[in-house]
Amino acid sequence: MQVEARFPEVPAPALELRMSRSSPGRYAVHDFSKNVYDVEAFDSAGRRLALARPDPDGWSVDAPGGSVMVRYKVYGDVVDGTYLAIDSTHAHVNMPAAVMWARNMTDRPATLTWVPPAGANWHVATQLHPGATPFDYEAPNLQYLMDSPVEFGPLAVREFTIGMRLFRLAVHHTGSDAELDDFVKDVARIVRQEGAVFGEFPNYEPRSYTFLADYLPYASSDGMEHRNSTVMTAPGSIRLTRDNLLDTVAHEFFHCWNVERIRPRSLEPFDFDRANMSSELWLAEGFTQYYGPLMMHRAGLAGLGSTTDTMLETIESVMLGPGRAFRSAEDMSRMAVFTDGGRPIDRTNWTNTVVSYYPYGAAIALALDLSLRDRSDSRVTLDDYMRQMWKVHGQPGGAQEGYVDRPYTAADAEARLAEISDPTFAHEFFERYIHGRDVADYTTLLKRAGFVLRRRAAGRAWWGDVQLEPKDGRVRIAGAVPPGSPAYAAGLERDHEIRRVEGAAVNNPQDLVAIFNRHRPGDRVRVSYFDRGEVEKSATVVLAEDPHLELVTVEATGGALAPAQRTFRERWLGAK
Repeated sequence: MQVEARFPEVPAPALELRMSRSSPGRYAVHDFSKNVYDVEAFDSAGRRLALARPDPDGWSVDAPGGSVMVRYKVYGDVVDGTYLAIDSTHAHVNMPAAVMWARNMTDRPATLTWVPPAGANWHVATQLHPGATPFDYEAPNLQYLMDSPVEFGPLAVREFTIGMRLFRLAVHHTGSDAELDDFVKDVARIVRQEGAVFGEFPNYEPRSYTFLADYLPYASSDGMEHRNSTVMTAPGSIRLTRDNLLDTVAHEFFHCWNVERIRPRSLEPFDFDRANMSSELWLAEGFTQYYGPLMMHRAGLAGLGSTTDTMLETIESVMLGPGRAFRSAEDMSRMAVFTDGGRPIDRTNWTNTVVSYYPYGAAIALALDLSLRDRSDSRVTLDDYMRQMWKVHGQPGGAQEGYVDRPYTAADAEARLAEISDPTFAHEFFERYIHGRDVADYTTLLKRAGFVLRRRAAGRAWWGDVQLEPKDGRVRIAGAVPPGSPAYAAGLERDHEIRRVEGAAVNNPQDLVAIFNRHRPGDRVRVSYFDRGEVEKSATVVLAEDPHLELVTVEATGGALAPAQRTFRERWLGAK
């Protein structure tokens, strides 16, 4: 993409230009300057100006005063929520990946003019404010500009209203108009249910909210929230991947309250020059992760079976994940600067030490929702908590578009919980589950709603969730062995090659499964293996009982759903 940027009234002696290192909604560093090249600068008379490169993400232009025009090319070939994609069919633009900005000019307004390829019938979809022509758009400041992605191409646009709010879907896809029309109806159902959680929709600055979607064979699976819009990308069609696409809608749209306006102080304002670390992603992302499937259920788009499957996955990730022994929910949130799209070259031990803040926070939200309902007979719920966070921190808005004037801290989040419950409960909950590493009693909490949480394979022998791969007739341990597992206790490690168990040859992972199925918890089995030095060793593994769980309705166990359980479940999962 060819970019020309004009900066009027540049103060002497230099114009300090930057490409962003990070992007709103992403927490790791992405160094977008790596795809910028052919940079030139000119004064108002067209004379070339000297350029210097003081650091990998910046350019310095000699500017004796007046106007400076900078011209550059930027490469992009990734259709997702973070990067840039330019080809003959469309331009998919995340602003930090495309736009240079000037230090000390971040409060200046910007006007963007989009130029399509010759002969192309392209249209613009964005949350930027409309300008003088259909190709001109405006932003009041850098924060708003960088949080306003653009889809530029042959778009199919649909609209619907809920109350006084207008919602638009601008979709680049391979399906039919009828498929899109049906899809939009389901999107509206989700939007309506999420509006009911907060009791109202935000005041979107451009007077509407825009879903920007690329459902194309070469797209990546992703979703990225923005202040007044969201980007959704997927390699499948609407027809083939409808449920997954709607699940992304449910998650990302909830963000227009939670994180975009109910915003952690650690992310406000967003710093484009560095990784943005936050201790509150368990709430900003994790609570949103909880609400996505819940909204799908309330909207009638997910059955009870898929909803309980999602809850189980969330619970297991925290209860059984070894990472909880090493990091709290706040610690997990801070790991986002490494895990959120970061690509380490060296090996890490994250499978043993990290539980993603998405399921970790979702598990906390589930526990808090059920706890509030249990102690109040469903008169106070997590919906009330989110409304209180909205009332105090999100609804007041900001003096400038793109900013939040009342971002929250963890202490604020605890105070809002105390306001809808009581200070003792709020303090204990935060001490145990946010600052601490305790796990909630989900068995008891879920029983009130008529769900049974139990061992999936009681009595089955288990040596740990050990990642295996076949290698030349051997079986190699391909991932870090989980602490607390029998395999870990026996001293087995990544890269060990398992040769025999109890004298029986092991040629593939299925051989191991068959051998362990012949044993019971408590059995001691002898494992022969080669270590990294190709030295044959042996270890004794004391098998444990498989800890994995299942979550089923009380009806599925042959029991009867009590009237109180039915009422509790309906108040929790029923449409609002």
